[in-house]
Order: sequence, then structure tokens, then C-alpha cells
Amino acid sequence: MKDWRWAFLGLVCFGLVLRIGAVERGRGQPTERISGSAGDVLEDDPVGRLKVFVYELPSKYNKKILQKDPRCLTHMFAAEIFMHRFLLSSPVRTLNPAEADWFYTPVYSTCDLTPNGLPLPFKSPRMMRSAIQLISSNWPYWNRTEGADHFFIVPHDFGACFHYLEEKAIERRILTLLQRATLVQTFGQKNHVCLKDGSITIPPYAPPQKMEAHLIPPHIPRSIFVYFRGLFYDVGNDPEGGYYARGARAAVWENFKDNPLFDISTEHPTTYYEDMQRAIFCLCPLGWAPWSPRLVEAVIFGCIPVIIADDIVLPFADAIPWEDIGVFVDEKDVPNLDSILTSIPPEVILRKQRLLANPSMKQAMLFPQPAQSGDAFHQILNGLARKLPHDNSVYLKAGEKVLNWTAGPVADLKPW
Repeated sequence: MKDWRWAFLGLVCFGLVLRIGAVERGRGQPTERISGSAGDVLEDDPVGRLKVFVYELPSKYNKKILQKDPRCLTHMFAAEIFMHRFLLSSPVRTLNPAEADWFYTPVYSTCDLTPNGLPLPFKSPRMMRSAIQLISSNWPYWNRTEGADHFFIVPHDFGACFHYLEEKAIERRILTLLQRATLVQTFGQKNHVCLKDGSITIPPYAPPQKMEAHLIPPHIPRSIFVYFRGLFYDVGNDPEGGYYARGARAAVWENFKDNPLFDISTEHPTTYYEDMQRAIFCLCPLGWAPWSPRLVEAVIFGCIPVIIADDIVLPFADAIPWEDIGVFVDEKDVPNLDSILTSIPPEVILRKQRLLANPSMKQAMLFPQPAQSGDAFHQILNGLARKLPHDNSVYLKAGEKVLNWTAGPVADLKPW
């Protein structure tokens, strides 16, 4: 049995160092600028570098779905709604499709909620097929590329594979009609069938106003070493255990539930956001998918994200220096979390905190209303702008077809 008294003594001393650092910053010490290409990309202005045409779809694809269940405005997949609203008033929008670089189809595919608020994507493939049939029948632009100059927001757990269980998502694969389009999605994992080349990986939606309302004074010390609130076992969907989070969350609980350095629990207190601001490290383990809103929350609240998700592709990875601000722990190394985190030198932690304090990095993780320069909306546009100009090979010859409209499960072919 380890003697944790020495660890507590070290934590007290370490907290003093962090408090001194906070006071120094409070006296005007500048936050550390993000250097190199990441900082340059983060501050890119996409306006003037691309034009987007927004299809006007019948309201049954978007507004009526939202009117039926306004809870969609606050769940983690709400980026599809706010991106639509943003584009309608954005200076990159064009009403002349002939000059458009990109075409956007506003379908709210994750706004069909169960009574307890869970979005289930079973109708999403039918919605998408229906919308694509509509735009291909009423406008000429889809047919000339079969979607290669179109982008779609698909923020559900496994993107356009449209299932919340990974094995089922892998079996379904990406909806065939979206194979040529650019997908803007929260899911990102290397060498996975649900992430295609050229996808733009974005953060999940976290309500900016709600988080801002819970900010605490910056001089308050970070007295919690490691913080986590959430499920360790998903008994309802994984009754035998071990499959949920590939066992990583279970390993956190079994190894550290009695460790005084770890403030971990399944309970979600009203002080959750305040607690994150009092923590040095915030665990961001995978769940059913590699990502979670904790990643956004940790960055916003200056808590160093401990990313436990093998092969994860992180949001806006070409703009945000994740290696510099976070700690990456392999899933197999979860039992060693205590020694991994306590061995990080204080000067390394202080630098990560200074980088996390950079306002432009926090801004890039949020979808504020109204939009602000450098926010997640603009980072998506930056990603689209960097994919221009379209290669001539994306344009099909007259009568040429690439996509198979009848591919996929039979249920997907039913009218929506």
C-alpha cells in the first residue's frame, strides 16, 4: 500500500507554485502566444477566400424538427443548427450558386430525440438521402460532382456512419451518397472507416453562455489534482462490462477510486464547471466514441486535458497545438496514471496553463451567438478554404456516375 502523505505534501507545494503563477499572470504577465504554424492557422481570416451557397430546403429538414424539440439547441451535437444560422448571415455566403466554392445542405440529422433527450441517428440516413435527392433534382450543382464540392455537418458519435455503437457504425460504413462530400464531424479516429480523408474534425457543442456564467476569479488556486465526473460503466448498453470506453474508464475507477489525488465520481454536481477551474488535470477519456464535451470544457476552463483515446483525431488539429496543451495517455497505461501525472515537472505544467490561457485558443473551441472572429465557425471555414481550389478531377463527365444510389441497408432506402 502506497503512503499518500508524501503525495499530499507535494500537491500542497505544487498548489502554492500554481497560485504564485496565477498571481503573476494577474499582475499583467502576458499569456504565452501560440507560436509557429499553429498560431498562424488559428488566426486565419477565411472571409474573402471562399464563397458558400446555402440550399433552401423545406423546413421539415431543419426548422420544423427544431420546433418539435428545442432541446436540440443545447445538446452536444447542436453545431449543425448553429452552423446553419451562422452561414445564413455570414459574409462568405453567396446567393449566386454560379460563383460558389462550396455548397451546404442544412439537415438537422441529430435533432430527433428520445424522451430522455438522447439523439438516435436511425432516421438520419433516410433524411440525408431525401435531402440529396431533392437538391440533385432541383439544382444542377450536385450532379456535376456528385457532392465533391458539397459539405455536410454530421456531428453524431460516429459521423456519417449513423450509429451510436461502434461495431454497428463500422458495419454500416459512411452513407454511400456522402462518399464524395466533405464531412464536418466531431468523430475523429485514425484509420477508421467512419472518418474519411478530407473530413474536418470539430469540437462538440458546449453552450458558451452557460460556461461563461460559471467563471470564477483567476486567482483562486487549483487545489484539485485530477478531476473527472461521468460514467465509468454503461450498464444499460454494456451489461458485461469492458466494452464501454474499451475498458479505459473502468480502469480509472478500479485503480484510483480510493486515491486521494483523484477527485472522480459518477455524480454531476452543480459546481461542475467551478470544480474544473479548481483542477490541474481534467480526465478526457473516450466513451462510446473517442471524444466528449470535456475536451472543450477543459480548454475553456484552463484545466490541462488528459486525453485517453488511442488514435484520436482532435478538433482543428492543424490550428490547436494539442501536444503542447494536453497530456496523452495510452489506454493500456491508465493503471499508471498517478505516476505519469505526478512525474510532470511544474514548469511544464505552468507552460501548458499559460498556453491554455490564450484567448484565441479558447475562442476556437466555441460556437458563440453571435459569431466572433476566430471562433469554431471560422475554423470550419478555414478548413474549407484550405481545400480550395477544387481539383478538376472532381467534376464528372456528362452522364458519368460514381456513387451507387441503391447501396446500403434496405431500411435506408425507405422514403423519409
